[in-house]
Amino acid sequence: MSAGDEKIRISDLHAFYGESHILHGIDMHVSQGELVTLLGRNGAGRSTTLRSIMNMVGRRTGQININGRETIGMPAHKIAHLGVGFCPEERAIFSSLNVEENLMLPPAVRSDGMSVEEIYEMFPNLYERRTSQGTRLSGGEQQMLALARILRSGANILLLDEITEGLAPVIVKKLGEVLMRLKERGLTILLVEQNFRFAAPIADRHYVMEHGHIVEEVHAQELEAKSEMLNTYLGV
Repeated sequence: MSAGDEKIRISDLHAFYGESHILHGIDMHVSQGELVTLLGRNGAGRSTTLRSIMNMVGRRTGQININGRETIGMPAHKIAHLGVGFCPEERAIFSSLNVEENLMLPPAVRSDGMSVEEIYEMFPNLYERRTSQGTRLSGGEQQMLALARILRSGANILLLDEITEGLAPVIVKKLGEVLMRLKERGLTILLVEQNFRFAAPIADRHYVMEHGHIVEEVHAQELEAKSEMLNTYLGV
């Protein structure tokens, strides 16, 4: 792929929370329409990588290019306006609002966000629950709503943090189908995922992280050949 296809390019990224040095010189890239995962044990630095891209850590140094623009000195809201949507692990659903009100809340960052009709077609559960309060949704429905909210905003680069954690297998399967559809639409997805069986069939590439370093890059077609190495790092 040419550099023109790159949506995210990270070079020598270091991230700090106070005195804690979490990321130690990360290099990675994600191209247009790719689904790339960050794999690793808890504490490896995967979620910090997503937060660093959004400038939501204490301090960061290095280079982060998004759509060809250097963003290391840019505030989070301006990064969002480059078309980046961040879905944190805690989901941040507004409990006092119903599904449709939650969906309409975030401002559009780009003009080509999905319509509410398209979102309901992709997430029939949300259509059925559209007048339900945020607190009355199951964990899976909250996760769908968090993802749907980003899609409505027009974001075309998705940073997704542990979206399958604690969810029933039927919901996990549904989320996998949604991610494949988004990929087909040309969206670019960087996914932090503990569930390797979920990530393996849908991802183009995997970066394996340990102690704030990227220790391995694995392409989809190499999974079998590198399964022993993956077992060592992930304990799967």
